[in-house]
Amino acid sequence: MPRRLSSRELHVKALLLGAGYGTRLYPLTKDRPKPLLSIGRKPMVEWILERLLPVPGLDGIALVTNSRFAKAFEDWKKGYACPVPVTIVNDGTTSNEDRLGAVGDIQFSLREANIHDDLLVVAGDNLFEFDVKKMVEFGKAKGGPVVCLKDMQHVGPLISQYSVVTLDGDKRITDFEEKPAKPKTTLISICLYYFPKATLPLVDKYLAAGNNKDQPGWYIQWLVKQVPTYGFVIDGMWFDIGDIESYNKANAIFEKR
Repeated sequence: MPRRLSSRELHVKALLLGAGYGTRLYPLTKDRPKPLLSIGRKPMVEWILERLLPVPGLDGIALVTNSRFAKAFEDWKKGYACPVPVTIVNDGTTSNEDRLGAVGDIQFSLREANIHDDLLVVAGDNLFEFDVKKMVEFGKAKGGPVVCLKDMQHVGPLISQYSVVTLDGDKRITDFEEKPAKPKTTLISICLYYFPKATLPLVDKYLAAGNNKDQPGWYIQWLVKQVPTYGFVIDGMWFDIGDIESYNKANAIFEKR
């Protein structure tokens, strides 16, 4: 018999960011959105959902895309038996030139999908294998936003291509730099975040001030100065599918599973 969810666990939503145009993956993404590319013989988005679905209290998933790929996601949804309702959100854009950006899409989705609960936000091109439940439990215990982190000490100078994070003894983020020239640590931010519902209005405040609406790292850099924000360091495999090389590498590994 399944255990009853506590009031603290109820009502968690997830938002998958899939409104990009994936130009660095052409020709694979010329007519197909990146999250629907096959990795190990099934769409990338399904690997992501497998990791999110065990989160206690998850009762709704929004997937934000654009006018160019909305039908492709709707068609995928018809053939995917998801135990949690999935809503496809079309942000109305048609190209890189008029895109809303990742933070703009978060704001748009909060309104369009009427999200007022604790929220998990994940990039639709991130593959990972850790237990997301532990990250959510950590966030609930801390009572603040949580940023997923990965120790990338093996990449050397390439770490400057990422958002680099410094933590204190309580796992609170004390410094967050988007692509720093001189990284202070080897911890990088992954586009997987947990936002308690009380912090969701901060997205409007951030954008109203004219801040960068594209890269979510700029929002997190701002957020850590507004409210206590924490870092959760993960183990296990992680891929950011940004180009053909990373796609082929991930596909080769997942094909063996």
